[in-house]
Amino acid sequence: MQQIINFFIKNSTKLLFLLLLATSLLLTIQTHSFHRSRVLGSANAFTGYVYEKINNTKIYFSLKQQNDELAFENAALKKILYNSINPSDSLEINESKPIENVEFEVILGKVIRNSFKSKENYLTIKGGAKNGIRPDMGVINSRGVLGIIEVSSNNYSTVQSILNVKSQINAKIKGSNHFGTLNWDGKNTGYVQLIDIPRLADLHKGDTIVTGGKSIIFPENIPIGAIDKVFVDKSSNYYTISVRLFNDMTNLGYVYIIKNNDIEEINHLEEATKDE
Repeated sequence: MQQIINFFIKNSTKLLFLLLLATSLLLTIQTHSFHRSRVLGSANAFTGYVYEKINNTKIYFSLKQQNDELAFENAALKKILYNSINPSDSLEINESKPIENVEFEVILGKVIRNSFKSKENYLTIKGGAKNGIRPDMGVINSRGVLGIIEVSSNNYSTVQSILNVKSQINAKIKGSNHFGTLNWDGKNTGYVQLIDIPRLADLHKGDTIVTGGKSIIFPENIPIGAIDKVFVDKSSNYYTISVRLFNDMTNLGYVYIIKNNDIEEINHLEEATKDE
């Protein structure tokens, strides 16, 4: 306590000066509208700056929650889209009206491991049998096709990547009925190959390649990539097309697993037909 008293006694002149200065500034601001407006404007600017920084900090720490919410919302929207007979119907979303005749379910997952340096690459995703994920389900994200579920445990699943030399996906040129098989030659992570496209097909560099719909795994017209180069096999009547993927397969996060609810019925029908 004595030290505090000594401090005030020692600095009494300076403290008195500061007190008089503050009093004079206060009286000046109160009696002159110009000075008052400038001070208030400066105070508002400073307060606004502080509030903006605080708000930006809150937004930053809430990004994960917002991303999670957007991913769940996108899954719901994709379910509506893939079960719409008329694509324009998918634009009219009515949450209170249930979707009738649901052929495709969409399940949210997240990549926790991604290989892309070998000939046979796989993804590991969070989400398994507990979430309704089974082998032979298609896996996509907001940019397009990623692969097909190969094995699922209770909480996790492995995905045969589109960058796997064993991968075979039915695909076509968007806006046409010329179908082929999409595979990978094991060379470049940014490109896959579309084979067995007839030379009668009208195609150009930059044309979009999408899923063909002849598979029971993927709905039709899910994006895959764009035509980069076209090679002519002189020994046959087919093209081999180099397709530049829309996805950066080295940088993946949330994914959507597509479940075809009619797959068992289709498989049973096809097996019965073969037995006849």
